[in-house]
Amino acid sequence: MKRVLIVEDEERLAAFIEKGLRKNGFTTAVVYDGEQALEMAVGKDFGLLLLDLGLPQKDGWAVLKELRSRKVKIPIIIITATSEDSNRQLAFSLGADDYVNKPFRFSDLLDKVKSHSHQN
Repeated sequence: MKRVLIVEDEERLAAFIEKGLRKNGFTTAVVYDGEQALEMAVGKDFGLLLLDLGLPQKDGWAVLKELRSRKVKIPIIIITATSEDSNRQLAFSLGADDYVNKPFRFSDLLDKVKSHSHQN
């Protein structure tokens, strides 16, 4: 079973994603800031990371950069309200595996999660 780390500071959205993923057979953990995300992503065995960019303490950009500089190979799907094309391109150039704009349909996110969890 794939373990998914959800990094999202909006608690209601994090709970929504967690509930949907668990209903579809995934094991999940949720953290609400970038510092916790780094600690969990490096120290635990997760198969996928869902990462918001607008986080307290360390933002998602810093988390993405640090994970990739540490050679952490976990697939990372960015989930953000920032829909500018330049941000999408930057995320991919920094090592993100996919990008989802808020708001999104859960079925679309689930398809991406399934796709990337099978690659790892």
